[in-house]
Amino acid sequence: MKVVHVIEALGGGVYTYFNDLSTYFGDDEVKRHIETTIIYSGNRKEIDRDKIKSEFSSNINLLEIKMLRNFSPLKDLKSVIQLTKELKKINPDVIHLHSSKAGVLGRVAYFFLFKKRKLFYSPHGYAFLRKDISKPIRKLYWLIEKSTQAIFGGITIACGDTEFEIAKKIGNSKMVRNGVDIQAIRESFSENKNKKLTIGILGRITYQKNPALFNKIALRFPDYNFVWIGDGELNSLLTAPNVRITGWFFDRENILKELNTIDIYLQTSLWEGLPIAVLEAMVLEKPVVANNVIGNKDIVIHNETGFLFNDISELDPYFKILSNSVNRNLLAKKAFERCSKVFDKNKNFEELSTLYKS
Repeated sequence: MKVVHVIEALGGGVYTYFNDLSTYFGDDEVKRHIETTIIYSGNRKEIDRDKIKSEFSSNINLLEIKMLRNFSPLKDLKSVIQLTKELKKINPDVIHLHSSKAGVLGRVAYFFLFKKRKLFYSPHGYAFLRKDISKPIRKLYWLIEKSTQAIFGGITIACGDTEFEIAKKIGNSKMVRNGVDIQAIRESFSENKNKKLTIGILGRITYQKNPALFNKIALRFPDYNFVWIGDGELNSLLTAPNVRITGWFFDRENILKELNTIDIYLQTSLWEGLPIAVLEAMVLEKPVVANNVIGNKDIVIHNETGFLFNDISELDPYFKILSNSVNRNLLAKKAFERCSKVFDKNKNFEELSTLYKS
C-alpha cells in the first residue's frame, strides 16, 4: 500500500508530529505493508530542508513542492498542477492531507486524479478557530472547510476530542489523537531542584502563543522565574525582569533538556489543535497550567494533571498549590500517566495505519 501525506506548514509541533510519523512508518516491519511519501512545502522561513532530510527516517520518501500559506490564485493553481502531477507519478492508494491549506490544494488535486483513492484530512487546528483574523474571515474559512468536505468527500481525522466534535458537524470524521515518542523523551528526564519555582513554555513567540499574557503572568508573580524556550518575532513583548528567553535550540535533545529544567509548564495559547509541546512536558513530569481553549482542555484534566484557567486572577491559588513540591509531584505523576495511556505516538499511529487499511 502506498500512502502520501501532503503538508504545507512543516514547522513547530507539526514538524515533531511528522518526524515521529516518519520514524514509525519508516520502521522496516511497517514499511513492508505501507510505503510512505511526505510532500511538503519549504516556503516558510522556519522550514529547514537540511534538518528535515537528516532527521526524518531514510525509509520514507520526501518530496518538496511550492505551496503558500496565504491565498494566491495563480500560485495556488501552480501548486495544484504540480501536486496533481506528482500524485499521478506516485499513484498512491491513500492520500492524507494535513492542515487547512494543504487540505484545500490537495482536495482539488485529488479531483483531477479521476481514479479515486482513499482520502483523509487532518486539520491540526481549524483555521476558522484562529484569533488573529477577523470574524468575516473566520466565517469564510469555515465555509471553505464545509464546502470542500461536501464537494470532494473524504474522511476528516481529528487530532483531539474537541476538534472531533467540531469535525463531526462538518462531515464524515474519525479521531486519532496526536501522540509523542514517550521512550525518546524520557531519556531527557531527571529530577531537578530549582532554588526558585520555575515556570516555562516551549514554542515560537507568536501571537497565537500569547506572549503578552505570559509576560503579564510573570509580572503578577515576581518571586517565580519564567522561561520561554524558543524565540520569535514578538519577543519584545516579554519585558518582565523575571522572564528569560533561551533563543532557538537546533538540537532536539537540548530542547528537551531545557524543558526538563522547569517545574511547571504554562500554556498561554489563544488557540491550538492538540499541542505537542504540552505532551512533551507531561512526559517529563511537569504539571500543566493552561489557558482553557480547544486543544489545551483536551489534554489537561483540571485539578488532576494540572489546571485550566480562563482569567489570570484564577492563577493565584493554582500556583500556591503547585509551589508545594508534594502537590506538584502528585500532579506531575498523573500527567505522565495520562500521556502514556492516551498520547503514545506508537498506539496512535497504529490506529492511523488501521484506518488506511480499512
